[in-house]
Amino acid sequence: MRSLLFLPFVFLTSLLSFFSTASAVRFLQSTSLNACQDNSSFTASLFNVVFTPNDETVTFDIVGISSVQGNVSFDIEATAYGYTFLRRTVNPCTITAFSGVCPMSTGKLDINSNLVLPGNTINLPGIAYGVPDLDANVQVLIKQINNPDVSVACMEANLSNGHTVDQKGVGWTTAAISGLALVASAVTSGLGQSNTAAHVAANALSLFAYFQGQAMIGMTAVHLPPVVQSWTQNFDWTMGIIRVGFMQSIATWYQRSTGGTPATLLDSLTTTSVQVLKRRDSSASHVAKRSVDATIKLLSRAYGVVKRSSDSSDSGSNIVKGIKRVAFRADMEATNVFLTGLIFFCVFIVFTIIFVALFKGFCELAVRARWLKSNKFEDFRNGWFTVLKGIMFRMILIGYPQMTVLCLWEFTQDDSPAEIVLAVFFFFGMTGTLLWAAINVIRTAKRSIAMHKSPAYILYSDPATLNKWGILYVQFRATAYYFILPQLVYTVVKGMFIAFAQNSGTTQGIALVLIEAFALIGASVVRPWMDKSTNAFNISICAVNFVNAIFLLVFTNVFDQPRLMTGIMGVVFFIYNAAFSLVLLLIVLIATIYAFIRKNPDARYPPIADDRASFIKSQTQLTTELDALAATARGDIKGGYKPNLDLDDDNDSWSSDSVRNNPANMPLPPSTANSQANYREPHSPIDPSVPFFPAGSRDSLPGYQDNPRGVYQGSAESRPNSNLPLINHDQGNTPSPAPYRGSSQT
Repeated sequence: MRSLLFLPFVFLTSLLSFFSTASAVRFLQSTSLNACQDNSSFTASLFNVVFTPNDETVTFDIVGISSVQGNVSFDIEATAYGYTFLRRTVNPCTITAFSGVCPMSTGKLDINSNLVLPGNTINLPGIAYGVPDLDANVQVLIKQINNPDVSVACMEANLSNGHTVDQKGVGWTTAAISGLALVASAVTSGLGQSNTAAHVAANALSLFAYFQGQAMIGMTAVHLPPVVQSWTQNFDWTMGIIRVGFMQSIATWYQRSTGGTPATLLDSLTTTSVQVLKRRDSSASHVAKRSVDATIKLLSRAYGVVKRSSDSSDSGSNIVKGIKRVAFRADMEATNVFLTGLIFFCVFIVFTIIFVALFKGFCELAVRARWLKSNKFEDFRNGWFTVLKGIMFRMILIGYPQMTVLCLWEFTQDDSPAEIVLAVFFFFGMTGTLLWAAINVIRTAKRSIAMHKSPAYILYSDPATLNKWGILYVQFRATAYYFILPQLVYTVVKGMFIAFAQNSGTTQGIALVLIEAFALIGASVVRPWMDKSTNAFNISICAVNFVNAIFLLVFTNVFDQPRLMTGIMGVVFFIYNAAFSLVLLLIVLIATIYAFIRKNPDARYPPIADDRASFIKSQTQLTTELDALAATARGDIKGGYKPNLDLDDDNDSWSSDSVRNNPANMPLPPSTANSQANYREPHSPIDPSVPFFPAGSRDSLPGYQDNPRGVYQGSAESRPNSNLPLINHDQGNTPSPAPYRGSSQT
């Protein structure tokens, strides 16, 4: 348990390791040379240049085509975070190292060599080699000597120093804390600590959804600053984008065998440059004045979709953006993204089922071997199949944003006919399952309101309903049971814009601002979560998501802001999201630790205002004579679950005919009718998942044993924790309960 305390320190250490300036080798590198004007006379399909300041050496590997002829000059401009720190004009004929381009000649250019520069040729501050995800670039204008006012070519290279905020430690830490919180909520629920389980589960799901929101920002087609790209890449695991070598081979084989054509972008890196779109260059206006039509045409080419590979620029290099950019940074072919996410989701489901089954077997073995007391996890052991249903709904709810984006995106990619079929099946199957479950919750709540004037009564008093559907409403207050539907709509609409608008980052930026604004307003006005602390936790996430959407809109450059502003906002985006993530992780981790180490973790949380605790019935805690008598009168069996549960069984649902026709909804027997003569409203059973006293023959109802009265006779095992006399049992000197005293004496 002490190891849990080190998780936030692992996260913080990974976070601070970005800023370490100590490195064995300091360098600046550029892996792509991009054309920055129309009709550029020089293009490069391969560009790999590395500068090491320790030995003042430039190593370059360039493959390009030049249509420039004659003596030229180079106008060099270097910027960092939009601030220009170097502007110089170089005549290659005056520098011996550049004698190969004096004069320039037309034809193919293939250079692979090293160049030692004169001392202090490039003099940069030391921080340039240590700051993570350096947002710097160098732009070179080629002009002819005899016509210096016109540029014949424009080239731009983005610089990197090898330091990044994309750290494996961040991903592993966030995954570990989220997983532990979900496990803690399941364990505390099995131990009967319902209040703790509800709070931990609600916070864990909200934390996971926030991480998925971070990953979705990185999946947009917006030209993000480098630090934003790297930060959001830390959370691509929440969308199932996790590279495993053999799994990539399986995905490629499956696609090829089902009629698809896998991409080969990663295999062509030795001959082709890949341009990861960051920011639109707004300072290139001084190169040449473009008309509006020419600009639209240029952007249309930049955003054009080319299937089976990334987009291609006029220079011959490949352009990756949006989901393809995330795949490329994850060292994964874009055509494998959907199948990779699908496989991980299915593996997640299968391992969860196996774990629950193994835990059920362990509990039974531990009770038989007397390692555990017989009342530990008793509700889970007696109704583990119903609990498994609820866990499956929780897993589907967690994976729904991931599968929504990937399935809808697959519709636009058409990687193979078989993958399209899988996308249709999983998207509509998961959507239909969650919609059906949400409708069942709403119907159950409305029935409870009609019968008991409170939606909490049936939603929380019926253990079968609570364990199966509870994940859809326990995080909300009882009167906001319907709020799962707005959440599903929010997920689908957001996923549609992420998946379908991959060709227009501006569209995605505007749409996400509106979506997050509606989400924030709805959460702030309705405040649907169970208590003040949970409302504050979730509304804070909505507020940060809204601010992130505003930043994303700014990154689209629709406001034509200075590049310096864009660079600063990228750094600010990383800082406040990293700080907010750390705070959320600490909150969830502390709640998880308390759930594990405290004997009564429910004491940490105040009672919820909807009185759900008074309706949640645990058969293992019937300690008073009044509760035991009520259980006997109801006919409850220890554990509260029917023995014949299955995944298709809805007999334990309040909306089923078996419950509507249940004897507990029929008139009371004559012995008690007189005491409630004026009562006209039918009673609903507290627990429909167990057998009740029938109005007629017990053989007509499922779940009864061959000897229907054996449950209430003789053995102490049939009524543990109770010393009350039972009907037709040898009562000795103990008087019968009042309702049965007359019949026992006759």
